[in-house]
Order: sequence, then C-alpha cells, then structure tokens
Amino acid sequence: MIVVEDLHKHFGGFHAVDGASLEIGRGTITGLIGPNGAGKTTLFNVIAGVLEPTSGRVTMEGEDITGLPPHDLFHKGLLRTFQIAHEFHSMSCRENLMMVPGGQSGERLWNSWFGRKRIADEERALRAKADEVLEFLTIEHLADHKAGQVSGGQKKLLELGRTMMVDARIVFLDEVGAGVNRTLLNTIGDAIVRLNRERGYTFVVIEHDMDFIGRLCDPVICMAEGKVLAQGSLDEIKANDQVIEAYLGTGLKNKAAVGAG
Repeated sequence: MIVVEDLHKHFGGFHAVDGASLEIGRGTITGLIGPNGAGKTTLFNVIAGVLEPTSGRVTMEGEDITGLPPHDLFHKGLLRTFQIAHEFHSMSCRENLMMVPGGQSGERLWNSWFGRKRIADEERALRAKADEVLEFLTIEHLADHKAGQVSGGQKKLLELGRTMMVDARIVFLDEVGAGVNRTLLNTIGDAIVRLNRERGYTFVVIEHDMDFIGRLCDPVICMAEGKVLAQGSLDEIKANDQVIEAYLGTGLKNKAAVGAG
C-alpha cells in the first residue's frame, strides 16, 4: 500500500532519515521500532506530509504522494496521530469527533442563513456517527465530557476515533501507548485489531512496548540512525545481530554474549 524508496530528511548536517526504504502491505498492522533518535517519527512526518523530504520517494498504491500536504493525504485516507494527543480541550469528546469530516454545510456563511435545515440534518447524522464511534471504543460515557479533562489514554482512544469519522484507509500511530495504563492500552489494542479485521484499516505503529508490538504487529520493521535495519516477525527482529547492536551497543552485546556462555 505504501512504498518508501531511498528517503532522506536532513536538518542541516543531521540526517534524521538517511536512505530509508520499506513497504507497508495493505491490511497489515506493521510495527516500527528502534532506539530513541532512530528517525521513526521523522519518517512518519515525511510520509504524512508534515515535513518535506530532502530526497527520495513515497507512493501510495502506485501514486506518487511525495511532499503532498496533510490535508491532501487526509482526503486520500492517510491519517496519523501524534505522541501527544491534539484534542480541542474545551469541546466535548462527541464534538471533537463531529468536527472531523470536511466540507460540512455549516462551514459556509451562506448556508447558515439559507440552509439551516441541511445543517441540522448533517449535524444529526454526525452526532449519531460520533456516538457509534464512542460506543465502539467503549468510551460512550465520556461523550459530554470536555476532551481536555479526560485521561491520556482516553485522549488516545479519542484520536483513534477521529480516524473512524472519515474513510481512513491507512493510519500511522505514533507511540499510542505513551503514558497509558495497561488496561487502557489493552482497550486501544483491541480497537486497533477490530478496525483492522472488521473494517480493513491498515496500521503502522511506532511503539516501545514490545509486548504490545508482539500482540498486534506482523511484520515489524526496525530502524536505527535513520536507516531500516531489518524487517520480519518480532522473533526474527529480536534475534537479529544488527538490531541487538543498535539497542545495546557492541560492547554490551559482547558482554551479554559472554555472560550467556
């Protein structure tokens, strides 16, 4: 579904992404792991149009999407979430979901004068859809709570809910488990699996929790120093010498090997 070819993103002399190439299969939940500073979030930002690449190419189902802005990618069904949730804190959880779809009639001044019935009909449909999403995510009890007052894990669920308000096809989740307790993380994981199996979503997940990655993701891609080191099942990745060295360093790796012997 997504093909990344020799992608580079430089910030002055720092090469955050340094020749990364990878493929994301349609219908998969792909894990993206690597030590801090590996370039994972920068890679996400380039694919999702937040940053323009220095060089390289990104295609989506054969279409060149390199450098397209996020709003264009949004309409193609490519969405991403962030490490820190970006909710509208003074609006309710339901309202946060209702505002996601674009092209609503109420956005036009003319319709606010002469299209009030159409606006009311759209809002009823959006409210019903938002309530359905909240129920799917098991947070319907938060519908009227201000989004800024719910927990970090509930905000992550709300971000996932935003992707359900439009025709999302591939969703990039950046550290969905950061600051989330185990119970809510399991709820988030259940929702991701259901969206993948029941609605055909493709996911790419950055996460440091290997239990979470192991439960959800196949394949797993490991990055280090802006490059892709390995791709395969989590067991294959964990047994890869380059991956072990990237996480532990050569000296610690050798020390661990000696201790194991």
